[in-house]
Amino acid sequence: MNAAISIGALASGARAGHASLAAPSLTDERPAAAGRPVRAVSIGFRPGLTLDKIAELVDREGALGSDIIALPETCCGQDEKTQESLDGPTVSAMARLAEKHRTYIVCPIDRIEGKTRYNSAVLLDRRGQVAGVYDKLYPVWQAECIKQPPVQPGSKVQVLQTDFGRVGLAICFDVNWTSLWREMANQGAEMVIWPSAYSAGRSLQAQATQYNYYILSATQVPDCLLYDIDGELLIHDQENRGAGINVTRVNLDLDRCIFHQDLNLPAKRDKLLKEHGDDVEQEKWWPMEGWFVLRSRRAGVSARELAQQYGLEELHHYINRSRTEIDKCRGWEFA
Repeated sequence: MNAAISIGALASGARAGHASLAAPSLTDERPAAAGRPVRAVSIGFRPGLTLDKIAELVDREGALGSDIIALPETCCGQDEKTQESLDGPTVSAMARLAEKHRTYIVCPIDRIEGKTRYNSAVLLDRRGQVAGVYDKLYPVWQAECIKQPPVQPGSKVQVLQTDFGRVGLAICFDVNWTSLWREMANQGAEMVIWPSAYSAGRSLQAQATQYNYYILSATQVPDCLLYDIDGELLIHDQENRGAGINVTRVNLDLDRCIFHQDLNLPAKRDKLLKEHGDDVEQEKWWPMEGWFVLRSRRAGVSARELAQQYGLEELHHYINRSRTEIDKCRGWEFA
């Protein structure tokens, strides 16, 4: 059995300025309900797995309890026989499992809509209904765009509201275009699910570092990379089930939040921690970047909401506001 790894436990070694990459703990000393916990599962496998086998893996992991399960890019393939609509066999099978286990599922398919073909990630909600569809903005031109019919680039960034937070979707080659990842941040993404054929590594890490959301991959390698909201690599599992299959279970806290020292240190942060030291703690401090991460210490308390009450401004908001203020210095006018 694959035990879920708690991200708070993985990251807690960073208080002295270095994120710990020691062997991950399978327990977390904080109460289980502290912050805004999300049980996420990445299922990766090599191309060629049958839909029945994929459904078996999802069924097994769903039965263990999850809030969202991610599958790899075009999970049932991308050839002349794999095109299907939203009511096709893959989405239908995953929808039944989403409803059965009351979990969200990210189901990537070789999608056909009329005569147009897309590389899509379909988000199914806990009732098995389609909550949203993301079409890959940047298909691989020398492979996907020459297929018959060709894969068409998508036209819209998708950040979807779930009952646990806001989830962004991106696929494989998309990792190379920063504008997509910036727009997901501007739309309030708290985690991004990235189905892919390959791992991407530093390219993927750069997006988490720049835009401050979790990124969880599910790939055909098969492997799973999990990046923290500060870009730290927390997990890299590869084929941990053998036989071309990887399954990674993690517990994420979507209430954790990251700040720049400017305008926050020392007064605002110190006042918050002095008056609410039993409720909130500084989990990480990165002196070179001037960043710190806050998290809740107990159930029923939001570190993010308390930080807002004390006037702390989160890193991404601060950078966006700084851009506007600098543009005002250039003499640009804003409504």
